Amino acid sequence: MNEQQWDAALRAAREAAEAAAEVIGHYWRRGVEVEIKSDATPVTVADREAEQAIRAVLAPALPGAAIYGEEFGLDGDRDGLLWLVDPLDGTKSFVRRTPFFSTQIALMHRGELVLGVSSAPVYGETMWASAGGGCWFNGERVHVAPTHDIAQTSISIGNVKTLTGDARWQALGALIRDSNRIRGYGDFCHYHLLARGGLDLVIESDVNILDVAALAVIVREAGGVFTDLEGGALTLGTRSVLAGTPAIHAQALRRFSLV
Repeated sequence: MNEQQWDAALRAAREAAEAAAEVIGHYWRRGVEVEIKSDATPVTVADREAEQAIRAVLAPALPGAAIYGEEFGLDGDRDGLLWLVDPLDGTKSFVRRTPFFSTQIALMHRGELVLGVSSAPVYGETMWASAGGGCWFNGERVHVAPTHDIAQTSISIGNVKTLTGDARWQALGALIRDSNRIRGYGDFCHYHLLARGGLDLVIESDVNILDVAALAVIVREAGGVFTDLEGGALTLGTRSVLAGTPAIHAQALRRFSLV
């Protein structure tokens, strides 16, 4: 793909997120019934209709690209260009009338994440990024904080249930004791804060790649580092996150690696 095609793909992703926002906003105002999927997670008509709206925009925008969505699975060959779509990440928040939910759209090219849009319309935030194009927050370019010292670090954690059962829990406790403050913003929110300098480190386990693919591009293009908890690159099977400013990410990774 050439530069014009990458730009067109980013425009399509942003347009798709806006289409999803209209659907989600409609159901946010009127309320929805909740179903429970086979994996015991909730789903609503808003999830399904938002993904349909996203697919309707993405499919013609990049012919030949596959689409892998939270609600309707994989359409196409995942080994080439692959859209990764979570139409309503944070359904549990959505159904409890809490505005910590978002639409996540990313593009993967030959296994590399190259584009991401994170839209939280009720919260009033949209972030987007593409490889080499920087990170943008509501139209303003943003960067991670210059934090280098753990003692000055603000950490946010989420979905750490798995960590409570292994030795890394002690490493996390030590990291928290040595830091400046600890929060648990969760979902899109702490990644947005990290990318625009409001946090220095995010730690999560028990995630799905669809939850974090777009956010990985956003944090990286803001100057941060985004890996799994072992320091590995993100793949379709990724289940954990360690994301932060370059210096703080490196120090946290060393602590977890010593366990």
